[in-house]
Formats: sequence, structure tokens, C-alpha cells
Amino acid sequence: MPLISRNLEIPRGELESVPALAPDEFEQLRRLAHRTFGLDLKPGKEELVTARLRRLVLSGGFGSYRDYYRHIVKDSTGEALAAMIDALATNHTSFLREPDHFDFVRQMVVPMLARHESSEIWSAACSTGEEVWTLACLFQDVLPARKIRICATDISRKALHFASQARYPAERCQGVPPAWLGRYFTPEPGPPKAYRVTPQIRSLASFRRLNLLETYGWPRPFPVIFCRNVMIYFDKPTQERVVRQLTESLEPGGYLLVGHAESLTRVAHALEYVRPAVYRKPARRRDSWSRS
Repeated sequence: MPLISRNLEIPRGELESVPALAPDEFEQLRRLAHRTFGLDLKPGKEELVTARLRRLVLSGGFGSYRDYYRHIVKDSTGEALAAMIDALATNHTSFLREPDHFDFVRQMVVPMLARHESSEIWSAACSTGEEVWTLACLFQDVLPARKIRICATDISRKALHFASQARYPAERCQGVPPAWLGRYFTPEPGPPKAYRVTPQIRSLASFRRLNLLETYGWPRPFPVIFCRNVMIYFDKPTQERVVRQLTESLEPGGYLLVGHAESLTRVAHALEYVRPAVYRKPARRRDSWSRS
């Protein structure tokens, strides 16, 4: 049974006709979310999960959350699981979020990249794209003669589509420096008022769907990986698994930047602490894991 788009307008009264999750239904979905994409839904999140999934339950014609769960498990196409991930994923971000990270890029990363004609960095949880375009504008400002590309990934198809369109309502562009807004954004016909990233800047990024819990590989390691504000949704074993794979995707001496709420303290890893939320892969690979 194909699911109707979750963007379909459904009257609030109809949505509220879907009963709240029963404890066993919540446990089924909690385990599925943890197993498939690492989301750690702790007890107390029942109301949140009910609110985010009831549209899919109703539009799909399921009699209960239990029937909906069975459909996801049996769906060999993966579409039902992807729709659930889109519904549960949190995609909150903004331009120049945690600005000291971009100061660090200017001070420490740019001189490193300037030694090469071309480089590629990875935005590993790009959400709706503001981080990607912030980086693209920054590199276009400071390294215009270098070919710097940004590989952007996320597990949410909805977020990736939004990011690749690169069109943002005016209120979401309030944090963009005026010089960038004039140089790298084009006003879109409205109302509502909106801006779109210029083709020149859009050409610096590519997007693909990627689940950080799955095994993945890249043609070459990255000098810099941004993976911010996603691991807060993982439990400790999942965090260690994700950090291990990210470390393997870094070149020696490369940097991993995480969210400021995501200190790797008490998480096993093989990285050197540089400053809050910034870690470096040692030039020589360590034989044992450490705790910072």
C-alpha cells in the first residue's frame, strides 16, 4: 500500500482521530528507528512520535500504528522506511550556525586547502543545506582560485530536496551577511519574499542520501568533515560507531567538527582534541582508542 505524501493537507480533526501510540507500539517503532538509523527515542517521546507519524498512519489507511509498523517492515522498496525517517528526523539549522566553526575554517583550514589546486570536504549531516551554502560562500570569498567542492549528505530525502533547491524564505536568510546576500543570492519573485543561492555557488556542492550507520566508502579521504548536531540523537554505542567511520574517512591531519552539544568526552575515539567541538586525526594512526 503506497503512502500518500505527508505534505497532503489533512484536516486537524481527522489527524486527531488517530489514537495515541500504545506502549508496545512505541517500543516497536523505537527499536526500528534505533536499528535502522540510530535515533534514540527514549521513554517520554511517545507524544512526539504520535504527532509526527499520525499523518502517515491516516493517509496510508492503516488501522493502527501496529499495522503501520508491519507495512514498513514488509516494504521491500524501502520507501515506507524512508518516509518514516523523513517524519522523525529533526532538520533544524541556520546559516552560519555556531559561527566560531567558520572562524576556525578561515584560520586553520583555509591555509591547508590553499596548498592544493582542488579539495573536497564533507558535510555529513547537511539537513536543509544552510551549512553547505555557508561553506560554499566562505570558500568562494577566500579561495576563489581554488576548486573547493562540498559533498553534502543526509538521511532525509525531504531535507536533501530542500537543500538542493537552495531556495530560502527571507526570514531564514536574516543571518546571512549583507555582502553574501548581494553577491551569492538572487531574490526570487514573490510573495512570499525568498532568496535562491546563485548557480555559481550551487555548482560547488553535490548531494546524496547517506545513512551514517551503514557501511560507506569514499574514493579518497577528506581533509575536513562537518558532522554537527546529529549525534545528540544517538546513544553512546551508536556515537562511537559513527565517529569511528567518520575518522576512517578523514585524511591524516584532517579535522572533524561536531556540534557544541556533542563533546566526544566519554566517547571512545582516535582523534586529538583541538578546541571545543573540533578534533583532528593524528598524522600517525594510533593503534589503540582513547577517551578524551
